[in-house]
Amino acid sequence: MPIHTMRAIRLHEFGGPEVLRHEEVPVPEPGPGEVLVRVHAVGINPPDWYAREGMPDVPPELKPPFDLPLIPGTDVSGVVAAVAADVNGFVAGGEVVGLLRFPTALQGSAYAEYVTAPASDLARKPAAVDHVHAAGLPMSGLTAWQFLIELGHGHPSPFQEAPHRPMALDGETTVLINGAAGGVGHLALQLAKWKGARVIAVASGAHEAFLRKLGADEFIDYTKDRPEEVARDVDLVLDTVGGPDSRRFLRTLERGGSLYPVYFGEFDDEENAELGVTVTATQVRSNGAQLAELGRLLDAGTVRVAVDSTFPLAEARAAHERAARGHIQGKIVLTVA
Repeated sequence: MPIHTMRAIRLHEFGGPEVLRHEEVPVPEPGPGEVLVRVHAVGINPPDWYAREGMPDVPPELKPPFDLPLIPGTDVSGVVAAVAADVNGFVAGGEVVGLLRFPTALQGSAYAEYVTAPASDLARKPAAVDHVHAAGLPMSGLTAWQFLIELGHGHPSPFQEAPHRPMALDGETTVLINGAAGGVGHLALQLAKWKGARVIAVASGAHEAFLRKLGADEFIDYTKDRPEEVARDVDLVLDTVGGPDSRRFLRTLERGGSLYPVYFGEFDDEENAELGVTVTATQVRSNGAQLAELGRLLDAGTVRVAVDSTFPLAEARAAHERAARGHIQGKIVLTVA
């Protein structure tokens, strides 16, 4: 007997965590090029709460279309339940991980027991880790990868003219990562170390031991010191916090250096030219092939995903409340099955 209904988290209106409702909904059907995934775990990311709030800070022309009610979430780890006739490379019973339909659909309907996914967004789940850790990888891992290692697409960022080109990292490079303990930050730190770079990690003091264990060469506790006053001669700053305060990191850079704000801020092209630095960002995009490369690094033990906390799917509201409190170490994950 096929299963026709499932439990999912939906929002019928925009607002705080209280708008997340645990409901019975139909199981989706995979269309051409798609896979139906039985979800085991879901990684939580900032776009989940931006969507929940109705993206109030995004200019209307940049908002992707999204209709209510919607099922939030983009990051899944699970097991293939069915595949469309035209899909090769995935079979029922195979374990998969993916960042679903981002940013074209904004939300991939992942907060559910089943979800359909374009096969091109999926990779085999890394065998070395469980579904919870695998679900923490897709958006944060691909953000770190596309900022630092390889863009993998030709889409311009909606926030800037300049194309983003990752800087070559090696033993001569010093990278400062602001917000190093978070989802993107802790993975970016490990990717930079994999490439041989020297890494300065910026976070609050509670995360120092965690970040040194991941390979940080230097640690700045921003509650005690201003990183922009302490750090100098940096080749690359990855500011995972970004926004209006990102400009303060310009003074830490050497000429020829770069600042990559993950959440784009306000910059002055003339000032950047005078300093001899570049400021670019990109928009993370679903990419099954890059996710497979990240998966191989997890399997090799080169990179690991840290999990801050887990919540059952039905308690998605509590998971969003945890996210809102900040000071997250790694990823928050919903467990489904």
